[in-house]
Amino acid sequence: MRLGRARAIGLEGLRGHLVTVEASLNDGLPAMTVVGLPDASVNEARQRIRTALSNSGCAMPATRITVNLSPGELRKVGTVFDLAIAVAVMAAAGHLHAGAAEATVHLGELGLDGRLHPVRGVIAALLAAREAGIDRAVVPAGNAAEAALVQGMRIRTATSLAEAANIHGANLPAPQQPMVSARVPERAPGGPAPADLAAVRGQVQARWALEVAAAGGHHMLMIGTPGAGKTLLASALPGILPPLSEEEAVEVAAVRSLAGVFDPETGLDRTPPFVAPHHRTSPAAMTGSPRRAGLMAQAHHGVLFMDEAPEFRRDALELLRQPLESARYSVDRAAESATFPASFQLVMAANPCPCGKAVGTGIGCECPPMARRRYAARLSGPVRDRMDVHLELHPVALKDLQDTRPQEASADVAARVRRAREAQRRRYQGLPWRLNAQADASWLRERYAFSPAEIREIDEALRRGLLSMRGYDRVVRVAASIADVAGRERPTREDLLAALTLRHPEATP
Repeated sequence: MRLGRARAIGLEGLRGHLVTVEASLNDGLPAMTVVGLPDASVNEARQRIRTALSNSGCAMPATRITVNLSPGELRKVGTVFDLAIAVAVMAAAGHLHAGAAEATVHLGELGLDGRLHPVRGVIAALLAAREAGIDRAVVPAGNAAEAALVQGMRIRTATSLAEAANIHGANLPAPQQPMVSARVPERAPGGPAPADLAAVRGQVQARWALEVAAAGGHHMLMIGTPGAGKTLLASALPGILPPLSEEEAVEVAAVRSLAGVFDPETGLDRTPPFVAPHHRTSPAAMTGSPRRAGLMAQAHHGVLFMDEAPEFRRDALELLRQPLESARYSVDRAAESATFPASFQLVMAANPCPCGKAVGTGIGCECPPMARRRYAARLSGPVRDRMDVHLELHPVALKDLQDTRPQEASADVAARVRRAREAQRRRYQGLPWRLNAQADASWLRERYAFSPAEIREIDEALRRGLLSMRGYDRVVRVAASIADVAGRERPTREDLLAALTLRHPEATP
């Protein structure tokens, strides 16, 4: 018996598991068997590998080959195992250095001509390999830009099976690819930039509410007439959020890699993601699958903007409950399951009614009362209750449109947001929270020790049923953000009243 080993990574969402690929050559009729809970695509690798080896100048051994993928209880899914299986077979046949192959993670799909095709999820796989103590990897040349984002590993690229085998001492006709640079490329200039708040006319209250929401990471619901500026305000939000840290940017890149939307031209993009699904987006597209990150995961560390929110399918909206509470969500499909990170800031925009005119007095509204109630009911109570800021936008006044004075730009607002975030960093140092929106409201109440006079209106709103206990806590968190934006050490009674107004305008005197 001749035995060869190579390493691969199996992914469950963004969580990777080290897989040992063993190939054993035994006496018997030429055949290849794969064991270790492979799915159909892994089983099909037998034919791809046989032909790829032949076309790479290294024929498949004319004997019985058994391939074992360990650990056996982990389901092996996808074509990412092709390269590791081929290398293990070549190591067993003595065509390359067995020790080097066993100490290296191999990722990539093989074509019948021996070419190595890129695969999704390379960043997450390499991070898992590094965590497992493996510091060498071979990846397809098409994944080189993603691989460069993972520090602390010696990564080689290959365009073909022959190139990958030559890295381990084989002598097949193929050029040699350079080692992947360990530097972290920054975002390329000229990419799409967020909208600037200087383009927003009027809407002073909405601009301030957006700043407060950005400072504390609060979810936001905007209801207003068409053309009031809801979409423009939401698209400006990433521009006033602080840039992502390197760790956060790599996490975002890992999600994009698994979703198949990573752009090698942008490198490490430190701009918070802005994901805006169409209102006909299906629940499956929102969540994705265990093998592909969905839109909610793609908004991780950024903004998920749902324009025309009542037009989304009810089941798509209800999917938001889990990530809004726990900043992650689970996907189960047949025998597969995965958990994805989803720490996003949700912004919803909606018309007040089907015709869009039922704002304020609603004099111009053409909708029957029943139609208005049905339209409002499309956003369920539990989803509305998880929104920290509820804002009503009125049409822009003519005097604001005619005002030629320059409006405050996003850069100025972003500076205040950064100062507010720094205050939160100091406040929550050593605690499990980073932002006011994540903090335990009971901890905030104990810290600030509000007097009965300061919280009288909030207590009254709770007593009257205008606020749930969840809503009460969110008012306290928003008040903390208002104080941080203003540079105060603690929220005042006015801050609490302002937060209550942003939550439920009818609750304030």
